Amino acid sequence: MPMPQAPDPITRNLWHVVAATDELPIGLVETTLLLDTKLALTRGNDGEPVVWLRSDEERGDEIDPDTVLERLPVRTAYGYTWTCLGTPNQDLFPIPEFAEPDRVNMSCGSIGIHVSAPRAVENFLDMGHFPYVHTDILGSEPHTEVKEYDVEVSEERDEVLATKCRFMQPRAAKSATHAMEVEYVYRVPHPFCSVLYKSCPEDESRRDVIGIFLQPMTEERCRAHLLQSMIDSTSTITDLRRFQQTIFGQDKPILENQYPKKLPLDPRAETPIRADKSAIAYRRWLSQKGITYGVIPQAS
Repeated sequence: MPMPQAPDPITRNLWHVVAATDELPIGLVETTLLLDTKLALTRGNDGEPVVWLRSDEERGDEIDPDTVLERLPVRTAYGYTWTCLGTPNQDLFPIPEFAEPDRVNMSCGSIGIHVSAPRAVENFLDMGHFPYVHTDILGSEPHTEVKEYDVEVSEERDEVLATKCRFMQPRAAKSATHAMEVEYVYRVPHPFCSVLYKSCPEDESRRDVIGIFLQPMTEERCRAHLLQSMIDSTSTITDLRRFQQTIFGQDKPILENQYPKKLPLDPRAETPIRADKSAIAYRRWLSQKGITYGVIPQAS
């Protein structure tokens, strides 16, 4: 088995998600893997997460967090704990909607996937699979066309943005009571994270927000941490979570059957179609950044 290669400097210095904060036990060790590196994490009595390079700690060991001296950088955002193996050189991307007082914010689970983090991001951007993978929920035949949409790579915000994405959906959200044409906006503000804004059935002037934050465990394995920030005054959190987990459960086997596991950045490696504009922009953005972890770099 080949030794894992060191992550590229851009990836090493990013903030990476590692856990839903309220699922971290106080005073007990949790263990995880990030960029082929073993980590241990816990929360102190103040509720604040502590993350460090794992030595001989095992999951479930009792620990006094105050005794952990060599800590990795930590921040909490959007209900999740984030850390960095290098020197984080920027703030985490903003999701201002998360702070709106009437939103229902929740973690919808952390799910392992045998595929690279960039592959999972690209799948999240793909509307073409809705009628075939999410039949009678996010799409249905004969409404299979991905209509023309706009894509830009913003240098100012350092993100990929796809707008005017429209798709006919039988059940766009848990709160939906009838089929509707849904408008989507996709943001990729981080090489391994994407945020989706979609028409809200309960309030036409606002948008539901769904985030997928990928934890690159190895170059071919990741964990998807799912966020929902919804305008929904009727559904329970359990129902909202179950709806999102149903969607992701349909995606998981498709993702794990992708080959190669890493995302090829060479535009000639896989034949794109018109609907793949956002994926093409995402691959180009990763290539321009110099990301090599979890991808097959473009031949020079």
